[in-house]
Order: sequence, then structure tokens, then C-alpha cells
Amino acid sequence: TPRALLLLPNTMSSDDDKVPPGSVIHIETVSAPTNIACVKYWGKASIPLNTPINSSVSVTLDQTDLRAVTTASACTSYTKDRLWLNGSEEEGASTSKRFRACVDGVKRLASDRVDPDTGKVVVKKEDWENMHVRISSYNTFPTAAGLASSAAGYAALVYALAKLFCAKETYPGELSVIARQGSGSACRSLYGGFVAWRMGGQKEDWTDSLAEQVASEEHWPEIRALILVVSDAKKDTSSTSGMSTSVATSLLLAHRAKEVVPKRMEDIEKAWMGKDFSAFAKITMADSNQFHATCLDTYPPIFYMNDISRSVIRLVHAYNAWAGEERAAYTFDAGPNAVLYTLEKYAVELGALMLYFYPGDAANGYVNAGGEDFVAKVKDFTLDPSLMEAAGKTGREPKSGDVKMMYYTKSGPGPQVLSKEEANIDAETGLNTYQKA
Repeated sequence: TPRALLLLPNTMSSDDDKVPPGSVIHIETVSAPTNIACVKYWGKASIPLNTPINSSVSVTLDQTDLRAVTTASACTSYTKDRLWLNGSEEEGASTSKRFRACVDGVKRLASDRVDPDTGKVVVKKEDWENMHVRISSYNTFPTAAGLASSAAGYAALVYALAKLFCAKETYPGELSVIARQGSGSACRSLYGGFVAWRMGGQKEDWTDSLAEQVASEEHWPEIRALILVVSDAKKDTSSTSGMSTSVATSLLLAHRAKEVVPKRMEDIEKAWMGKDFSAFAKITMADSNQFHATCLDTYPPIFYMNDISRSVIRLVHAYNAWAGEERAAYTFDAGPNAVLYTLEKYAVELGALMLYFYPGDAANGYVNAGGEDFVAKVKDFTLDPSLMEAAGKTGREPKSGDVKMMYYTKSGPGPQVLSKEEANIDAETGLNTYQKA
């Protein structure tokens, strides 16, 4: 978690990379959220431009515990572009196609940088071209484990660069178009609340494939998410390779993109705007199931969920059937972790149910986020005996170790500008200061 971070000066970089004394380093630090899709994006229409075969929509999660933090810096003394991720330098990052698309894309929108105190221009628009960048980024959740870490990372990269270069969009959503070229779902992390990624494709250059905020995080403040981290290991099949195999081999995927998703997008946006949890839950669960069905329909098949994931699905359906209404909705991205959407009034009951069947030491960081108040309530909650009976019929026996951790969170805002003290690049040397604890 962010509270375990350790910042050490220049620990990760050799001294010969320091800029000459007196060099002016321009620095901006931001944080960006992750998002969890309710209607999934799976399959690229254009691989070079990273555009989708269908539209998608997601909930942006609160950044208190799950976020990417990125410092972007520029200096005339830098001799090349450099990138550090989670404290380690990524060799060859400066020539990586995704990284270049973000840096060069935002740089094209640059304007004069003005000192807010004096009003003087400190960098002219044209001078940005003569500067290399150094970026340091870390995230506070398991990387590549099915929690959208790349979405938060690329959204933070683009937003930090936009602040650094004083970028000005030439049309609404242009920064999301740039972020999309880093990681598709990153475009949705540039906004808070409920966010759609419009498929686009009417324009030849795909500049209409962009993110759009459907509603801010204030629209439906009662929405909560309980994330069950089933595995924090890297997945066997990356999303990129999985998508291309699915597009090439799954007839179900083509049918889904063309016939199913457009109506689902319309219905789920209507449900969100009307705060209709039952409709929202049904669409979210159906879409998750269909996404994983297309993975199974891929040849050879892709398995992102495992037996623990499937036991969560059975428990959620048993819970909803017992309640006589939808009180929880599961969704699984390209990994085994479960994200359960619910309303604030049912969050403690749902948390207690999951804690019973996937036990861990609730007080010792196993149930993370949401504050000590939530943890105490979950521990002390007495589950209805008839619910326990219904849940027991799913065949799930309480067993510790199957779930590594539970995060409890809510919907939150888009990227935030952080203070100079939170920077992970030294303002005098231009070197990375972040080191994993």
C-alpha cells in the first residue's frame, strides 16, 4: 500500500547520470486511478492504433489505495528519454512504440510553461522539442494480475506529461486518444465515475475512438466495490496476445461485438443514470460471463478464471437468490480476481459473506481499504442462518489462502496533481528516487 513506500535519494540510478549543477528540471507529479469494466473491451480493430472492435464502459475506482503515481520531468541537459517502473529502469523504453506514442502525442499539444507566481514564460512552446524526458512511475496494486494496472499507469503517464508540457487539447477527449495508444483501457482512467470508451471508426485516423464521462463519481455515490485478489502472479496469457488470438479464431467474439455490445452499452448507461442496481448488476454479470465465454471459444482456449473465481460466481448468485434481488454483481477481467459491485447498504453483509468463505486475518491487512471502521463491521457482522444455508449449497467450504486479500473501495475521480514532495524524481539530479519497500 502507499503507506509502505520508501523514498531513497538516487538509490536506483548511477551518479554519472546526474545533470550538471544549475540545470533547470521541470517536474510534474500526478496520480491516476484504475478502472474496472462492466462492458468489456476485447479485441483490436487496428493493432497499430490500439482501437477496439467494440465500445466499453467502466467504473473508475477511488485512488486512496489503488493508484499509479507518476513523475514526468524534462530538462535541456537530459541526453535521452528514460523510464523507471516501480523503482527499476526499463531499458529500451524510450524506443518502445507505446511509450513514444504517449510522449510524442502529448508533446505535439504543448504550449508555453508559465511560472504561476511571476506570470513569466519559463519554457516556450517550441523549446519542448529540444528536451528529453525522464519518467518515474509506481503503482500500489499487483501488476499484471488482472487489476487494471496498465490502465492507471498509462493514464498517469499521459496526464503527467500533459501537465508538464502544458498541453492543450484541440478537441475534447484528445488526451484519451493518446492514452489509448499506450493501453486501451487507459483512456477510461482519465475520467472519474462511469466512463465509456466509444469505439469510433467513422474517422479514418480513429481520432473518434476516445473516452467520454457518462457520469461523475458524485452521480451514484452509494456504489461500492469489493475486490478479491485471487492471484497476484503474472497471468499466463497477456491481454494483447489473448485478444489477437480471439479475434482470429472466435466466431462468438465477432457476434458479441456486432450484435450484443451496442444494446448492452445503451442499457447499462441508462441503468447507471437511473441508479437501477438490478439492471446494472444483470448486465455487468452477463457481460463478464460472455467475455470469458469468448476466451473459451478462442482456439486454443484461454482460461483466465480458475476454480476459486467460479466459486465466487456461485456464491454471488446464491446471495442474490436468497435476497430476492440483485445485491451484488461480479465481474472478472483478464485474470482470476473478482470485482464485486454492490451498494453501500449491503457492503458489510457481502464483505462478511466473502470473509466467511475465504477467511483471512481481517484486522491484519487482509481486508484492505475502506478504513478500520469497515473492517470492524465486517468482522462483527452476524450472517443470517438462512443465507449461510443457501450459500453452503454452492459446495464452497471455508478455506484460507484461496483469496490473498480483499480491497473495499468506491467510485472515485480521475487523475490528480500531487505536491512537489510526492515526486519520484530528484529536482536537482533528475534521477529516480523511488524504491520498492
